[in-house]
Amino acid sequence: MESSGIGRVAPLEAVLFDIDGTMAISDPFHHRATSEMLLKVGYNNGVPITPEFGMANMAGRSNEQIGRFLFPDWDQRRLDAFFAEKEALFARYAAEGLREIAGLTPLCRWAAGRGLRRAAVTNAPRANAELMISILGLSDFFSLVVTAEECGRSKPYPDPYLRALDLLGVSPDHALVFEDSTTGVQAGIAAGMPVVAIAEESREDKLLAVGATLVIRDYEDPKLWAALDKLDTTRPQAAAAETNGKLTQL
Repeated sequence: MESSGIGRVAPLEAVLFDIDGTMAISDPFHHRATSEMLLKVGYNNGVPITPEFGMANMAGRSNEQIGRFLFPDWDQRRLDAFFAEKEALFARYAAEGLREIAGLTPLCRWAAGRGLRRAAVTNAPRANAELMISILGLSDFFSLVVTAEECGRSKPYPDPYLRALDLLGVSPDHALVFEDSTTGVQAGIAAGMPVVAIAEESREDKLLAVGATLVIRDYEDPKLWAALDKLDTTRPQAAAAETNGKLTQL
């Protein structure tokens, strides 16, 4: 896909990031926690799920969506207990070794230096969303965190992104989304924004098929920086304020 598709948001005013798989390499920790819980309850007759199963059926989805898929006959109380324990396991494992997607810090520095407004928009529960942001050292970078549980509908519906735009006071015509899942890409596109998707080559066609404007391997990808270089993003008055703050430590 041509990087010029991003150019329609010029002048860029805001960047909105998904968290899991977009900012953080979190899938291994989700897989470990979910696998342990599924074995505990005897899912699939005790046969462990594969990472591929997780990517195909759970990545980018809310716990509510995952619960309906895995356990269509469970009541809400049982689902809530299952996911509370799963999220606690995830938090413990993530604290041991969560890492950022390559090149994230320079991109955040780029956004902060231009005074762009920033939001994290996720289907993850707020506690673990904020935990991941903290581990990545980005608590001061984001002025806003929007979680699907606070919206009427989760991704792939546009509600979380529309809420973020409203709270930031930004038009979708001047905002850019970073995502990694088909549900996330669909949500960003439905909210009226171009979406840059993070994916390995094997998933590129799938993300382009649901509307991704640009697919990159990570934030060091030259395709991303070629696209960003074409945007008129310099806002000197805002940039000066940002570079005098904590974000200069990124």
